[in-house]
Amino acid sequence: MKLLANENFPLTSVKLLRKAGFDIQSISEQNCGISDKEVIDMAITENSLILTFDRDYGELIFKHNYKPQAGIIYFRWEFFEPHSVGEFCVKLFTNNDIDFANTLTVIDEKGVIRQKKY
Repeated sequence: MKLLANENFPLTSVKLLRKAGFDIQSISEQNCGISDKEVIDMAITENSLILTFDRDYGELIFKHNYKPQAGIIYFRWEFFEPHSVGEFCVKLFTNNDIDFANTLTVIDEKGVIRQKKY
């Protein structure tokens, strides 16, 4: 699984995911300042699952028809430590059999997962 961390995804968590063996690119390291549409285009080209804290992706998917095949995970977390989302992702990707493809996945601060296919 290839991952693409949006610019608002903590770099500490990106590094934690890399140490855990995940293939993850970070917008803040490589393409700082690009638009959400450009992030989606990049995810489509590289077949990467987007990790973000930006709620605008739902609108891009369902109103503007941007549909990255690998999916998008939107973390609806208000308060967290920079490493905590990475730790959550390691558990999520290694201990669960959840299909993220063609799906907007919303995860709240309590770990409740909601998914909507597109």
